[in-house]
Amino acid sequence: MKLLTGISLFLSFGLLSFAPPVSEAPTGFDNKSNGFVDDATHSTDQNTFEEVEHLSDGLGPLYNAQSCRECHQNPTSGGSSQVSELRVGHKDAHGMFQNPEVPINHGAEIIKGRSLINDRAICPSGAFPSTEIQEHVPNTENIRTFRVSLNVLGDGFVEALSDQTLLDLAKDQCKKSHGKICGQPLYVPIVEAPGKTAVGRFGWKDQHASLLSFSADAYLNEMGITNRLQPDEVTNICNTAAEPNDKTDADGLADIDHFARFMRASEAPARDVTLSQTPEAKNGETLFDKVGCATCHVTTLTTAAAGTAINGGNFTIPAALGDKTFHPYGDFLMHDVGTGDGIVQAVPEHYGRRIAEHPDLKKSTFPKFQSTANKIRTAPLWGARLHSRLMHDGASTTFTDAIRRHRGEASHVTEEFERLTPGEKKALLTFLLSL
Repeated sequence: MKLLTGISLFLSFGLLSFAPPVSEAPTGFDNKSNGFVDDATHSTDQNTFEEVEHLSDGLGPLYNAQSCRECHQNPTSGGSSQVSELRVGHKDAHGMFQNPEVPINHGAEIIKGRSLINDRAICPSGAFPSTEIQEHVPNTENIRTFRVSLNVLGDGFVEALSDQTLLDLAKDQCKKSHGKICGQPLYVPIVEAPGKTAVGRFGWKDQHASLLSFSADAYLNEMGITNRLQPDEVTNICNTAAEPNDKTDADGLADIDHFARFMRASEAPARDVTLSQTPEAKNGETLFDKVGCATCHVTTLTTAAAGTAINGGNFTIPAALGDKTFHPYGDFLMHDVGTGDGIVQAVPEHYGRRIAEHPDLKKSTFPKFQSTANKIRTAPLWGARLHSRLMHDGASTTFTDAIRRHRGEASHVTEEFERLTPGEKKALLTFLLSL
């Protein structure tokens, strides 16, 4: 009896002593670090995030923006914006999505392997007066969509979610909704760890699991800046800058490293303190859960323990990001809610040519991307009050419009919203305006 009691006490105290303390993730729009780095380092990384690129830096030849901030700045660097990008493609005879073939320079070159149509080009110019490389959508590409830029504040906590957390969430959703709502976790390549994958969580198609992979993708495809993870230009026409464009600094870090560190150290979006404490907003939060919105727009998630190795062993979760509870109002899973744009992740575009040719990934991972054509990652609602355009395409301009667009897996949730009284609808919308 004494032995059993001793064992019980040991186990009890052992569990208590080894259970990691969970704390709230810091929030705010004050450009302070969440503790991952000191504020001075975070400020340096923010400056790199805001830096305007020029031709001498390797800008282009095809691009959309000249800095990260250009697309992520409301209300501060790292937030969302009204900026959108254009993606296109078509289906083949078997109904499978195919990336477009976009002619440039009077048809002298065909851009392949990407669904993105860049809005800007660096020529014609004084050096190349008769060279025309501006991309245009060919008539053959009848699948077309816009996608608004995403908030990246707080994404360090999203990266620190364990794959198992997202897998369990998807399984739990499906079970509790009796198969009506089943989020899809998608395994995607970790570009800095060739051949390894993790559950995607960044981008409208969950195309990345790592913030470093995400940074390298955006640097090449949005600004045309080649880097160690994405070393190949989309086109070499008009290109005169040495490759790769992204060089390391005195600390041995390239811009993509600073971008990733900036996002990892950013605070999560803060709520409207005044509005969130009103009785109407609190009632709206109850209704948000009651009608089923919180099934996909999950209120609370907790990161993996500090010391956990992620991203193929390339990053270890530090104390500032580990065991942290945060409130994204999203599940970071793929869903069909009737607004899917039909676009499938373009493998060479997002992961580079060397990853695109990886034999194991070509066999086991990439074929599964086709199942996401009509799915979109749940939009996290943290900071949603700061968005003037809603949903992945920015086509909804009010929360009511956005709710009513939800079909597919969310059809019954939309129906439950419509059954609310006018006063209840107002309360729910007040809650959304507090996020």
